[in-house]
Amino acid sequence: MKVGILLNPQKTGGLKTMMALRAALEARGCECVLERDTAAMAGERGGILAGEFAAHVDMAAVLGGDGTMMHAVSRFGKFDRPVAGINIGTLGFLTTCTDADIGRFADAVSEGRFSISPRMLLEATVIRRDGSTVVYHALNEVTMARGETGRLVTLTAMVNGEWLNRYRADGLIVATPTGSTAYSLSAGGPLIAPLASVMVITPICPHSLSQRSLVLSDDVEIEISPERADDGPMLFTVDGRDTTRIDPGDRVTVKKSDRSFHLLLLEGTSFYGALRQKLGWQGV
Repeated sequence: MKVGILLNPQKTGGLKTMMALRAALEARGCECVLERDTAAMAGERGGILAGEFAAHVDMAAVLGGDGTMMHAVSRFGKFDRPVAGINIGTLGFLTTCTDADIGRFADAVSEGRFSISPRMLLEATVIRRDGSTVVYHALNEVTMARGETGRLVTLTAMVNGEWLNRYRADGLIVATPTGSTAYSLSAGGPLIAPLASVMVITPICPHSLSQRSLVLSDDVEIEISPERADDGPMLFTVDGRDTTRIDPGDRVTVKKSDRSFHLLLLEGTSFYGALRQKLGWQGV
């Protein structure tokens, strides 16, 4: 097994964790390749770019948290190998284990005792008024929200070319099942099992309480556009990471990507267990 390792440089204690992970994997016969910036942090020469992992490794290990995992989606590009998240701290919804479980993780990888949870990605295309386009991929969600003003904005949503609704709100979220536990949940959206073949539209602080989240099949195309020029420019954000300005006349289409994200899971871990832990469910 050849494992590519990528470290979030902003995580305190991350370098120590990375060195321990590499030592544990190599002690069990795995070969490790460091991402270029990760190698530099370790004071080593070489390393490869994250975008080259697909051509060189059998799986990737990302050290950080859920945010680091989402950032890895854009950095890896089209990567159809397993991705494990080593959370430096508490277990997240997207991470495989914490830094306290490195030994168990290394055992599982070397012995092939893990499963893969394929996660849907969104493909979002920003279409400018002049016809130019930019394409993004999101693991959690894409959001179009008010920009510099504090006013509500008016957004039009279409589904497969059919008018859906005019939203008067702070913005709109289109989320994957994976993203249902993130921004969409905070905005009042539903929890969705990660392998469900759906996406969800959730308005952010809508003016009308009748405007609720809507769960749609993942084979539709959603189009969102600003309706009123006097609302000013808006902000389009991908996984809380890439942000671009949306002007009147621009529009965004969102659909299921032909790519997917292959999350590595250890034996005995599950989405439902993470829900109980992260949301503090105690039962009756």
